[in-house]
Amino acid sequence: MPFAGKRILVTGAGSGIGRTAARLFRERGADLELVGRRLAALQDTLLDAHHIPLDHADEAAVAAFAASCPPLDGMFLAAGELRTGSVEGTPTADFEAMIAANLRGPWLMAHHLGPKLKDGASVVLVGSNIALRAIPDSAAYSVTKAGVHMLAKVLALEWASRGIRCNAIAPGPIHTTMVAVRLAASADPAADLARLAVVNPLKRLGTEVEVAALAAHLLSDESAWTTGAVITIDGGANAVY
Repeated sequence: MPFAGKRILVTGAGSGIGRTAARLFRERGADLELVGRRLAALQDTLLDAHHIPLDHADEAAVAAFAASCPPLDGMFLAAGELRTGSVEGTPTADFEAMIAANLRGPWLMAHHLGPKLKDGASVVLVGSNIALRAIPDSAAYSVTKAGVHMLAKVLALEWASRGIRCNAIAPGPIHTTMVAVRLAASADPAADLARLAVVNPLKRLGTEVEVAALAAHLLSDESAWTTGAVITIDGGANAVY
């Protein structure tokens, strides 16, 4: 029970990686603050947690929550959104939505909840391996996730005097609802799935549990000398392609 007696906040806890991670952290003893847009989804994740329905890109909502938030031992900032398209083909409104969901949200959570972190706490941000290498039709998503990687490095520097660590993880294609939506919008879903699965040496998509396990390691004392890192979890794709 490595998280016994520890309080961890999870954004995006109503689905996908955030939901899976929240359940894993609870199994390992954590008390949880679950953040997401829909209360019912947060309750479906775990009933025995504190549920905070809010949009993490809404500064007034984040600030109001921060005022009453208890001290935290960690944060896993997993909320995000994917919209596809090239730079020329992406509407400005979609680009701004990507900034809000993927970069403004984590920034606001760090800005307002940083003071709530206990000395020695750990924070993990979810970036993407396509923020490290360009692929077609994911321009806005890739650019905003690259900002998340730098945010983790900046926070590692700024929080170091308090012994607070901050890292980012960069998943490759994970079989989440977000990926399912992207496949459904494809002209050839089966071919697109096959393409996603073969762009790494292990020739498969990752699982939410595998990503959650890496996050748990980075939030635990086992990774006490790891900070300011961007760690890929993509079946080796970034190493060889």
